[in-house]
Order: sequence, then C-alpha cells, then structure tokens
Amino acid sequence: MVTAGDFRNGMTFEEEGNVMQIVEFQHVKPGKGAAFVRAKVKNVITGSVIEKTYNPTAKFPTAYVERKDMEYSYNDGDLYYFMDPESYELIPVNSKELSDNFKFVKENMICKVLSYKGQVFGVEPPYFVDLEVTETEPGIKGDTATNATKPATVETGAEIRVPLFINTGDKIRIDTRTCEYMERA
Repeated sequence: MVTAGDFRNGMTFEEEGNVMQIVEFQHVKPGKGAAFVRAKVKNVITGSVIEKTYNPTAKFPTAYVERKDMEYSYNDGDLYYFMDPESYELIPVNSKELSDNFKFVKENMICKVLSYKGQVFGVEPPYFVDLEVTETEPGIKGDTATNATKPATVETGAEIRVPLFINTGDKIRIDTRTCEYMERA
C-alpha cells in the first residue's frame, strides 16, 4: 500500500480499478485548513492525464507494471509479434497498443513490452535507432550552415525531416521519443 503523502514521480498505484502513474505532484499546506496533495496522474492503460487532489493519508494498493525486453519479430495484419528471449515464446500485441513512434522499429529490434497482470498495454521502442534513408532529394554540397530540412523516408517506411546534406543510402540516428533526426550513424 502507498499513501498519497508518499507519492513520487513515476510511481504506479491502483485507483478505482485503474492503474495510475504519478506524472507530477505537489504537497500543499494552506494557511487555513488541512494539507493536501495535488497531483497530475496518468492512466497507463488509456494514456489520459488528469489533475486530482488527494488527502495525504489516503491509501492505494501499489500497482506493479512489468517492463520486459522482447524482440520484435514480425507483424501479421493488426497483430505484431514479440519474442521473449528467455522462453522463445511469441506474444501477439494488437496494433492499438503500439505508440506512434513504433514506426521507427524494424524486425529483430529489442523493445520494452509493458504489461499489468499479464495484459499488455503498451510497447516502448528503443530510445535511439539507426536506420538507412531509402528516399530523399539529393543533397547539395555546402548546405550545412542553415537549419533547413527536407523530408526523407527511412527503411521502415516512416517519414522524417532531415538536414539538406543527408542523401539516399546514408545511415541516420533517430530519437524515437521526439521522432527527430539526431545525427549520421
């Protein structure tokens, strides 16, 4: 059990049948009246974020979210299959559970599969991926001083903005959290 007075960023707990994660919290002690905890909490299953106030003595059961490294194998329609490296078991994940940044993941990459009580609710791709540019306009020598960008398609089919000096065939590093070009790989 966790009390609202012990909240910390990133902590997960159960509330009214939902798994909540603390995004931000603040202990408030007004001049008049009782102290309380103001917190931004995120429902880890649906992704919605709300702001709530709690009595510091309120107790909630701790929710243990399992984050397991698994290898992305292949997809078949709306199902994406991830292999457990210990048991070699394939686990199907529905495309609704995947985030937008999954478009940068190619086969055999290790991802973190998030589950609660055996139910998968999300997949976190690696923070940085190295992919080859398959299509972009040709680069022009000397175009490095400005912050101008152009569209490029990488080997997974995702589109990203890259600097003008990047050419087809170049390997680039992408930050999957921001979906932005980082550097040449």
